[in-house]
Amino acid sequence: MNRNQHTLETLPARADVAQDPAAKRFADALRAVRGASPLTVENYLRDLGQFAAHLWGARGGGPPFDWAAPGRAAAQGFLYAYARTGAKPTSTARKLAALRAFYRFLVREGTLEHSPFAGLRPPRRARPLPTLLSESEVARLLDAPAQALRDAPAGLAPLPRYLLLRDRALFETLYSTGARLAEVAALTNDRVDLAEGVCRVVGKGDKERLCLLGRPAREAIAAMREQARMLWPRADAPGRTLFLNNAGEGLTTRSIERAMKRWLAAAGLSPDLSPHKLRHSFATHLLSHGADLRVVQELLGHNSPATTQIYTHLAPERVAATYHAAHPRGRVAGAPPKKSLDARNRRAIIKGNL
Repeated sequence: MNRNQHTLETLPARADVAQDPAAKRFADALRAVRGASPLTVENYLRDLGQFAAHLWGARGGGPPFDWAAPGRAAAQGFLYAYARTGAKPTSTARKLAALRAFYRFLVREGTLEHSPFAGLRPPRRARPLPTLLSESEVARLLDAPAQALRDAPAGLAPLPRYLLLRDRALFETLYSTGARLAEVAALTNDRVDLAEGVCRVVGKGDKERLCLLGRPAREAIAAMREQARMLWPRADAPGRTLFLNNAGEGLTTRSIERAMKRWLAAAGLSPDLSPHKLRHSFATHLLSHGADLRVVQELLGHNSPATTQIYTHLAPERVAATYHAAHPRGRVAGAPPKKSLDARNRRAIIKGNL
């Protein structure tokens, strides 16, 4: 990249946009109505600050800004300038979404009559397929802390033993639930029910959903909790964070990312893989083994099945199997015809299996 190529992300934004009355009201609405995180609010304000800098310069004037002044041409000019710097279409689309949301807010509250961003379309964007771990690679990663525990001397101190048990439980939980990294990091003891094999996570927009815990994850969490009580007597208190650091405090997402890099290296896998890849792997492996798309959507906490649809591209065996089983002329030559699902269900009911 030459010296003249840069993105608006590196240009100064109007930091004083945070003192603008309209921007303040918008930020308050994001927190109260959408349940937006502090980082999300910060990103929206940065977008507004960059638009303000584009319109009025980096330092000229000050709040309150005249948000009614820019018309459609100014809105298009900002997005065009941003796109021309080499920004990805996804970044330009996100910028448009943020500014469109701000102006919609001003129109709804009656401050403005129309939005200069109304009707503007985001640039066409190709949706890249997420990278993931194969089932054997997941097994190697999940077994790495367990193997280190097996190789540890009998007299291993309580804290190092806890850290190994914690990392084993942590990655088993990430893969078992398919939850986001922040959702797992925020889990508290009262949100985990090992007897039922479920945990309640709080996702985007403060929406709560149930995630499932398989037997390996439940056993790993139970072993971790038992060791934690040896170090911190109230480690299993209801409101306390489930996964703790070496000081007995809640584990951060950054700490989990660092831990994963260590265990990826120990398992002989690429250290560039992130904990989020376990979420991608979770969805793809479920679909590959016949899970219904709607079920996977519910487990992932996606609002739309279109978001989950991308994982079908990563599970070609599942797509091919469904085609051959369902299409009247799609059966592989020589293969016996598939029996109807209704017939199988009827026999299962007769036998008492359903």
